[in-house]
Amino acid sequence: MLFESPRAFLSALPRFAQSAHAFEALASSAQFREQLLEHIAKAQRRIYIAALYLQNDAAGDLILSALYAAKARQPQLEIAVFVDWHRAQRGLIGAKAESGNAAWYQQRAQQHHLEVPIYGVPVQSRELLGVLHLKGFVIDDKVIYSGASLNNVYLHVGDRYRYDRYHVLHNPALAESMVHFFQTALLSQTAVHRLDRPNIPSTKAIRGEIRHFRQHLKAARYSLQGSSNTETGLAITPWVGVGQRNPLNRLILKLISASERKIVICTPYFNLPRSVTKALNSLIKKGVQIDLIIGDKTANDFYIPPSEPFKTIGALPYLYEANLRRFAKVQQKAMQAGQLNILLWHDIGHSFHLKGIWVDDDYQLLTGNNLNPRAFNLDLENALLIHDPQGELSTSKAAELQQIRQHTRRIASYTELETLADYPEKVKKLLTRLSRIRVDRLLSRFL
Repeated sequence: MLFESPRAFLSALPRFAQSAHAFEALASSAQFREQLLEHIAKAQRRIYIAALYLQNDAAGDLILSALYAAKARQPQLEIAVFVDWHRAQRGLIGAKAESGNAAWYQQRAQQHHLEVPIYGVPVQSRELLGVLHLKGFVIDDKVIYSGASLNNVYLHVGDRYRYDRYHVLHNPALAESMVHFFQTALLSQTAVHRLDRPNIPSTKAIRGEIRHFRQHLKAARYSLQGSSNTETGLAITPWVGVGQRNPLNRLILKLISASERKIVICTPYFNLPRSVTKALNSLIKKGVQIDLIIGDKTANDFYIPPSEPFKTIGALPYLYEANLRRFAKVQQKAMQAGQLNILLWHDIGHSFHLKGIWVDDDYQLLTGNNLNPRAFNLDLENALLIHDPQGELSTSKAAELQQIRQHTRRIASYTELETLADYPEKVKKLLTRLSRIRVDRLLSRFL
């Protein structure tokens, strides 16, 4: 129906039944690392991994070594790792030029002489215009879902961690659906190439295949075979989308609008699409309580302390804080009334990468979607919508939210957030220049 209510839309979705006893929320990045390695070591049939990147560092080596060990132990094991095509063939942002992770994949493949395929997925012909932001690790019939990528800070190897959400679900139907998507939406396409083998084609050489692939992805969906739209207990619906007005965007907006009493939203970067801001404004008018949990600018993965050499990318956390300040100023009345709670996450030396939505007591969304214009318009994103009408996950939900709130502080007024005048001199000069030519608004669409 054209004007169906958000609740009607959500309740009509097909979904897979999920046992509460087979659903676990992990508390830390270290636990995520341990669980991932443990499940890889026990794998019997298949391992499918999707992440933005698998980094050439100590943590990445742990994962890749575990995959090779699993393959040596179980030669018939199906393994496929999917990473972003562009990200795998460049160095870190702001770092010196290097060949990227692909050269490392090839080196390891030559050392082991075992088939552990690592595929580069080119969502667009340029990284700025879209990347593989698909999430999920399928190991046999289990799904490990997190917004994290695979490197030292995401897996807490060393002194620092980047905080995310981490869930382990035993659900054969969901696992099968996700593997089917990997096989039909990604592996079947000529634009997707092995990065662990030499002679990788240039992006220019496969530009036509990438355009075709992009169109294919816009129509790609998770298989919902074996699902039901009459499930009355705990259930999960996988969702995927890429490009403007995609199905995942619609789902997120319907989910936000479905809130009747309380909604909790986590995002590391406060750069909301207009449609999301509009939906939140409507909730405030309806009297719905809103908790926004956001990374403090110093907990942003692009933050550069004033004591270190400044790079242009280091201005991003300040742009996000300026966005938040403007939003908070408009909604100051709701903040004073306690209807809108803005909670800033900060744990000294660590960073925040956590996303998610909790609606009333019956819905929550696991996703890698940053709820920003880039996620809504450019990147390939996915999510797991959890419907819990009987509150079977209420204890798990409360524990997870308590853990997330542990390092947060509530701001009572927009004036608690810094302004341009408070920023380091180089940040101030750059943001002033960008604002004059309105490039800051353009950047918000891509970063």
